[in-house]
Amino acid sequence: MDYGTSFTESSFQWRFPLAFQGVFAVCLILQIIGLPETPRWLVQHDRHEEARAVVAAIEDRALDDAQVSKTILDIQVGLEEEQRGGPFQFKELFSWGEVQNLRRLLITIMIELAQQFTGSNMINYYGPVMFQETMGMSRNLAMILGGCIQLTYLVGSAIPVFLVDRFGRRTLLMICSAGLCFCFVMVTILLSLERENAAYAATAFIFIFQLFMGVGWLPVPWFYPAEINTTRVRTRMQAIASGWNWMAVFAVVKITPISFANINWKTFIIFAVLNAVFIPMVYFFFPETKGLELEDIPLLFTKGGITGGVSTSKGGRTVMPGQHAQEAHVDQKVEGLTQEVEQVG
Repeated sequence: MDYGTSFTESSFQWRFPLAFQGVFAVCLILQIIGLPETPRWLVQHDRHEEARAVVAAIEDRALDDAQVSKTILDIQVGLEEEQRGGPFQFKELFSWGEVQNLRRLLITIMIELAQQFTGSNMINYYGPVMFQETMGMSRNLAMILGGCIQLTYLVGSAIPVFLVDRFGRRTLLMICSAGLCFCFVMVTILLSLERENAAYAATAFIFIFQLFMGVGWLPVPWFYPAEINTTRVRTRMQAIASGWNWMAVFAVVKITPISFANINWKTFIIFAVLNAVFIPMVYFFFPETKGLELEDIPLLFTKGGITGGVSTSKGGRTVMPGQHAQEAHVDQKVEGLTQEVEQVG
């Protein structure tokens, strides 16, 4: 679309592509209509039967199934534990203690900053300019390639649907970081040769970069903050995550043209180094959340230490799925309730 409107001379060149995005916003609104509330919100507002119906539908079980009762009871126990502290206070975001909200806040900010400083938006925003001015291509070819790298980005973003719950968040982030670093190292080497064929080879690595980006650093930072923060602070943390993300977007988009104007292809070295740094950052500080229930989240950092137990736990898994239910003896409580119902019957 951008390529097609680029041949016009009026403001239609940019107005129509911007306005057309509203179509997708309308589609998103239509998708939301009819969606049920979350079981936790329903339980919190004493709408237990509706919560039970939602859980039963999600797990494809009968309303009176023991697993459904266990899930509802686990949610109730988790909410009771969170509400013991009274009304929420902003200072809780900076607390340490057993829950370690400050650690969660720092990780939330770190992952949002890292996503933008991978160099992704340098490619997405300035791809055509980069192809034309840094790699010496014609404007027409640069525009076509700019559209093609976005299509590659789209293909890459579909891949984690099949991988994220199989290999986990940490694995995807670290492999993605290694791939991004390698791609920018190769782009740097090839552009330093200042030859046309080398520039075309560098373009190939830009496409590979987009695939790696779509697999790890594109999707994970958008849902990871919600996974590592407890329900008591989740909405505030998610708002903070979004704010830091867009501030980082602004920073990258502003500094990229300045960097290319002053050091040209050496800009890729900066982002290559940053991507290399992200690998140990994820390994030592980001816990694995694959398969965890929301009620398990408060237990993520109970091991303590500088890394919150992440570096000393196999695969970064500091808590096992269902651990909260085990510690709260939910199974025994469900059995007790079942026996009471049977006796009344």
